[in-house]
Amino acid sequence: MILAGGRGRRLAPYTDRRPKAMVEVNSTPLLRHQIDWFAGAGVETVVVSAGHRSQVITDYVCAETLPVRTIVVVEDHPLGRGGGLKLAARSLPAPKEPWFASYGDIWTDFPLAEMGAHHLRCGALATVALTPPWLPHGAVVCDALGRVADLAAPPPLACTVNGGVYAFAPGIVPLLPDRGDHADTTLPSLVRRRQLAGYRIDGFWCAVNTPQDLSELSARVAPVPPSPGR
Repeated sequence: MILAGGRGRRLAPYTDRRPKAMVEVNSTPLLRHQIDWFAGAGVETVVVSAGHRSQVITDYVCAETLPVRTIVVVEDHPLGRGGGLKLAARSLPAPKEPWFASYGDIWTDFPLAEMGAHHLRCGALATVALTPPWLPHGAVVCDALGRVADLAAPPPLACTVNGGVYAFAPGIVPLLPDRGDHADTTLPSLVRRRQLAGYRIDGFWCAVNTPQDLSELSARVAPVPPSPGR
């Protein structure tokens, strides 16, 4: 499942006429990158939870030849991320099987099948991808006296954030809110019950929240031009 209902206000003007998940990185919508990524992991069906400017997504899915069966579920009114997950879960083709979910503003290429295997080994209701924070300019490091020692240091390896990609057991659906953010309700509840696992990803990851994020990501993943012939 791909959560693609967000407005993406911080990405304006790129989101003035399209939902956040349809913003393009070097001519490829974020949504298409994720669909291709899921397909590469062996996923056969993708359910897209759409809301804001959903017609742009519906038109794209109808017009494009996609590598997997793609279903678009549209919210009548904003439900939040948790509500969007719960509504779209009704359209999962195998409701008794585990499933993946991703926020629609994520660009990543880590091996999804390995996360799925980790999820099954842990036996938790949910597994969340963990990644170092996206800090393209590095972290600021101070010495013992509080003086800046490095303006562009790699982030500490022990520091991870919610990467916006999940593996869910079928039993998660009743625990999702009808409206609101699952990160505020469902996830804390799972932590208390020791039913939330973490999987540290091995691969590139970026959340596209601002025009600067988009520009830096586009530069990073741009195709390398061929060397001129001699």
